Amino acid sequence: MSIREELIGDLRAEAANTDRVLEAVPGDRLAWRPHEKSLTLAELAGHLAELPGWVQAMMQDDLDFATITDYTPFIPAGRAELLETFRRNVAELERTLAAKDDAFLSARFTMRNGRTLLMQLPRHAALRTLAIHHAIHHRGQLTVYLRLLGCPVPQTYGPTADNPGWVRIV
Repeated sequence: MSIREELIGDLRAEAANTDRVLEAVPGDRLAWRPHEKSLTLAELAGHLAELPGWVQAMMQDDLDFATITDYTPFIPAGRAELLETFRRNVAELERTLAAKDDAFLSARFTMRNGRTLLMQLPRHAALRTLAIHHAIHHRGQLTVYLRLLGCPVPQTYGPTADNPGWVRIV
């Protein structure tokens, strides 16, 4: 199996899990936050929805956050916009990855903030870290938000107290 095929397979599996969690976001509670230092529900869910779209910036060899001056975080107005944005970004990421070969995905990728080196990895490892693992981290946070709001928590890797039966996880 090629690096590209493995990466796309991982992305699809994790995107399906994330999609289930985003579908559970209550559209009428988007301004809620569990703590004053926490993101609102809309901010956290919006971050998850926009993460797959960030990968386009990783198609260059070097990404310097110090040069990005026009970024505005995506904050959805409702669940429909949240899901549409996430699904569109995942589809675009899949199309982008499908067009890349293993040599490109194995090339060194560097992420920095000005003079501070943040990451230097083969591109496929950086993609996995930022597009997949980073999303898993925030998806976990979002499931805690759902629990605190009294919403049913969907399955990701197996049954939950709210969804005790098994669903397809890959």
